[in-house]
Amino acid sequence: MKTVIQRVNRASVTVDGNVVGKIERGFLVLFGAEPTDTDDDCVKLAEKISKLRIFEDENGKTNLSIKDVRGDILSVSQFTLLADCSHGNRPSFIGAAKPDEANRLYEKFNEELRLRGIKVETGVFGAHMTVNLENDGPFTIVL
Repeated sequence: MKTVIQRVNRASVTVDGNVVGKIERGFLVLFGAEPTDTDDDCVKLAEKISKLRIFEDENGKTNLSIKDVRGDILSVSQFTLLADCSHGNRPSFIGAAKPDEANRLYEKFNEELRLRGIKVETGVFGAHMTVNLENDGPFTIVL
C-alpha cells in the first residue's frame, strides 16, 4: 500500500466536470494498493494517518493530528503510485493490485478512517479525476 498525504486548506475532486468530493482543512490522500496488501494493512494505515501530527499548534510546531484540528480527508484512488519505471521509460503497473481488489481495499481504508471519527470524501474509483487543492504549506508525506 502506498499513499501520498498532502496537508490542505481545501481540496476537491471532479469527474466529467462535476465535483464528487470536497473538503476544507485536512488531508488530500492519494491511495494505491498492491497485490499483497490486506485488510490489516488498511487498519494500520488508517490508524497511522489519523494520528499523524503534522498540523501546527499555537506555538507553530507541527504537533497536532487531523483529529485535533477537526480536519477532513479527501481520499482519491491512484494506481499510478505503484508505477515502476526502473526498466526503461514506460511505466509498468504490474505492482498495482487488480481493480476489484484495489477498490475493495480502497473502500476498506476509507471505512477505517471513518471509524476513527474522520469525515472522508472520495473520488470515483477507476474514473478519470481532476484534483484541485489549496495546500497548507509544503507538507507532503509518502507512506
